[in-house]
Amino acid sequence: MITGCLQKKNGYYYAVLYLKVDGKRKTKWIATKLPVSTTSERKAQKALDEIRMQYELQEKSKQETTAASVSEYTPEAQVLFVDYMKKWLDSIQPSIATATYQSYSFMMKARVIPYFTASAVQLGALTPQDIENFYQSILNDGYTTNTVIHYHAIIRKALQSAVKKDILAKNPADQVDRPKKNVYHGSFYSEEEILDLFHAVAGDPLELCVKIAAYYGLRRSETLGLRWDAVDFGKKTISISHKVIEANVGGKFVPLGEDVLKTKSSFRTLPLIPVVETLLLDAKERQEKNQTLFRDSYCRDYLDYICVDECGKILRPNFVTEHFRWVLRKYGLRKIRFHDLRHTCASLLLSSGIPMKQIQLWLGHSTFSTTADIYAHLDFSAQEQSAAAMSGMFLQ
Repeated sequence: MITGCLQKKNGYYYAVLYLKVDGKRKTKWIATKLPVSTTSERKAQKALDEIRMQYELQEKSKQETTAASVSEYTPEAQVLFVDYMKKWLDSIQPSIATATYQSYSFMMKARVIPYFTASAVQLGALTPQDIENFYQSILNDGYTTNTVIHYHAIIRKALQSAVKKDILAKNPADQVDRPKKNVYHGSFYSEEEILDLFHAVAGDPLELCVKIAAYYGLRRSETLGLRWDAVDFGKKTISISHKVIEANVGGKFVPLGEDVLKTKSSFRTLPLIPVVETLLLDAKERQEKNQTLFRDSYCRDYLDYICVDECGKILRPNFVTEHFRWVLRKYGLRKIRFHDLRHTCASLLLSSGIPMKQIQLWLGHSTFSTTADIYAHLDFSAQEQSAAAMSGMFLQ
């Protein structure tokens, strides 16, 4: 039902309607052409009721036209939206990276399927308001707009496929404003704290992972994906070109290697830091000894990989996350995520005066703006330079 009221402006009555356009509240002023007076107030009220009724009929006609169009021209759109999403996810699985599929699948099971199963809305009847209500349910559960953005991307992509196949005339997700990204500043350790962490992980199964991630600012998947052929001890280089994720295979989560990184810029070759070279040589010698010691009990499926346990099994990504938390608790270290070692690397480089552009290349960000958006607030040296420039600018 459309609501409204009378308002006075410039000596005339105006009908003010409160409408919902693409899921947003809009106010519309319509002139009645009746002057403000005691005799015309009743006429103005009648005009408001007629205008409101006219808009309600127009809205009803739109809805009926949309429903008729779905029923007559697109029978495929009469399936439940949740069933369409399941079918769409299955159809794109062969064409996307395993990590992407795993992420989409998790999002579907976590929220899309439960919410839209309960609503039972059909694909063709899905409205921008339905989508906005879904997003609001995520925010109501305490999640940030970044989570909503991820769901917006998957829903819009799925619906765009329906438009492309002429199942839908237009994409209702296009009529929903993409939420603004919530700026997240990751935690990071100081130089003293990172040294305490290095001391804590000495001799631990995560020692190599933690130190490589901290020195190079690698993502967890990139750290675990390092293979011996990526290290050139002669040229003193290390290449980031492979990753290891945890995938659901037959109902069981197992580590899975892929030659697919987050962006093209993530593929990079960096100088081999002397301290890391020593760590790698020690690890190589230790792995060779373990192969001899354990013989047939040694796992030979991951001989190419650097980050393995003493039995030769590759370290699971979830184990890395969980064991890292355990180490911090055990030694009373400040709580951070394993991914925050990447932020720590960037912050220490910035504090050492390394330009932002070089940090972009070191971390493998696709654009300079990505690096600047994340770490500009840490670049205090740049602020000091600006302050110094301004301090002498207006001196006479």
